[in-house]
Parts: sequence; structure tokens; C-alpha cells
Amino acid sequence: MPKVVRRGYKKEDSYEFQGEEKAKLEKAAYELYFLLNQGYPIKQATTFIGNHYMFSERQRLALVRTTSSNEDCNSRFAKQITTFYDVKTVHIDGFNTIITLEVALSGSPIFKSLDGTIRDLAGLRGNYRIIDKTEKAIHLIYQWLRSKEIKEAIFYLDSPVSNSGRLANMVKEIAETYELQVQTYVIPDVDRTLEKQANVITSDAIILNKCVSWANMNSEIIEQINEVWEVSICSKVLKTSRHICEDSSTT
Repeated sequence: MPKVVRRGYKKEDSYEFQGEEKAKLEKAAYELYFLLNQGYPIKQATTFIGNHYMFSERQRLALVRTTSSNEDCNSRFAKQITTFYDVKTVHIDGFNTIITLEVALSGSPIFKSLDGTIRDLAGLRGNYRIIDKTEKAIHLIYQWLRSKEIKEAIFYLDSPVSNSGRLANMVKEIAETYELQVQTYVIPDVDRTLEKQANVITSDAIILNKCVSWANMNSEIIEQINEVWEVSICSKVLKTSRHICEDSSTT
């Protein structure tokens, strides 16, 4: 059994994502949303705002991962699957989904984004190892798939990431306890593959912008996990904007 690991947590998180710092992030997210809607590139806009508030790199990353333009949000909502009666096969962004669930199970900060997805700040940058939360995360995925009566799941894992083969084997082994067909592909460029698919499960913004359709699995799963540390820095945007149309989702 792997030792207990708190995935995606740094000691400064308790300061940077609570209290006055969180209030500054909420204001900054509103300002970033405004700039994105005026056509400013997210990298330059985040640098400008981050410098103004003297945010850390981690706080700036939270802004980037949670804030999107109105156009991007509504485009993603329009492609989101909300009923699953005709969905039999899904294509899963393996590391993207599993790592976020590991972070949530660790009690580390996860972030509710404007497009409704849940994202994290784990930032593994090609280095991954199986932890004590990994098996539980995979079981949660399979339980969700079973609840939607989905028959087949295809997991895609990035081959340049360490331990991708070990994780693929674990995904397949745990699948044996469920009435579910599971395939795993360890490939060089997961993003490029998923960008062309329908019924994708991911929170990766680039994939969401390009794929045919997607499902917000992690958001539903995380609602059922106890003691989750969910940070919402886009609340001011959601309260004041009438243009983010979450009800525009289609099946």
C-alpha cells in the first residue's frame, strides 16, 4: 500500500486561497473575465492582473484555470452532455480525470471554473506516481459510469508521463470487478486524439474547445465526496454576468 500522500497541496494554500487573499482573487477573476471578453490573450491579461495584486504563481495559475471568456464558456456548455440514454462509449482523459479526483480525495484545493468543470493545481509536469488515493479515484469513475449505464470506457494516458503504463494496468485490473468494457491507450499526444472525439470526459480547456461533445463527470463525482476543499473564485462573475448560459447544454 502506498504511503499517505496529499496530492496537489502546498502549505501556502491555506493563506493564498482563503480570507483576504481569496477575496482579492474573486475581484481579479472578475477583471480577467472582462479583459478576456475584450479579446485580450489570457497569458498577458493574467500577467497584468497578477502583477497588480502581487499574486504568487500558484494564485495566477488558479486564475487561468478557472476563468474563461463568455464565448468559450457558452461554446462548451452547448457541447456538454446532460443526458446519457444514448451514450454507450466514453473517451476519458486519464491523467486529467484521475489526478483531479486524487486531489479532491486528498482534501487539497480544487477549483470550480466558469465553465462548470473542476480543476486542480497539481502541476505534475510529466512526473506521476500512484498514491493511496488512486485506486479509490478509479472506483469512483467506474461507479459513475455504471450509474449512467455506459457500457464502454476508453482511457487515454500520455506516454511521456512517468508510470503511465502502471496506471493503465491498474485501470484495467479494477475494471474486472465492474460490468464494463475498458480499453487503455498509452499514447504520445492524448490532447490531439481527444480533440476529434465525441463523448469526451475531461476538464482540459483546449480539448473542450475542440471536441464534438463532452461530459462533466468529475464535477458530479466530487459532489459526493465528503470534506472536499472546493474554492470558487468566480462567484462575483457568476453573480453579475447575465451572459454565461449554463442552461444552453445539449444532449
